[in-house]
Amino acid sequence: MGWREWISLPSLGVKAVKAKVDTGARSSCLHAYDLREVRRHGQVWLVFKVHPLQRNDRHIVECEAQLLEYRQVTSSNGRREVRPVIRTDIELGDLRWQIELTLTRRDAMGFRMLLGREAIRGRFMVDPGRSFLASRQHAGRGAP
Repeated sequence: MGWREWISLPSLGVKAVKAKVDTGARSSCLHAYDLREVRRHGQVWLVFKVHPLQRNDRHIVECEAQLLEYRQVTSSNGRREVRPVIRTDIELGDLRWQIELTLTRRDAMGFRMLLGREAIRGRFMVDPGRSFLASRQHAGRGAP
């Protein structure tokens, strides 16, 4: 895979998000906002919104997922924060598997999603000089 790839999160209704592959990050992270907890059948779920496309705040996907836990995460700027964690399906190329995602605001960041090493361990090798190797069919199209 390349250092960035188009992926989808079908269980969340996110058809396409350009993810930065970050082998320096242990966990994966998705830009999410307007998070709120709801109880369903004795379980805690999160309802939230996602802007999956860079520089496009008009395209909004409303999502919901069961809360796995809250976890302390150290961000790239060294600040620690407690983030909600969910488990969801990811699709990349012809592959589909489950990953854990932390949710946080990434308005100021270049990518709406980081794909960390836990999500790709044992599945891919990363070529840091190339892009869209595993999602080649979407390369160069702003959004799939």
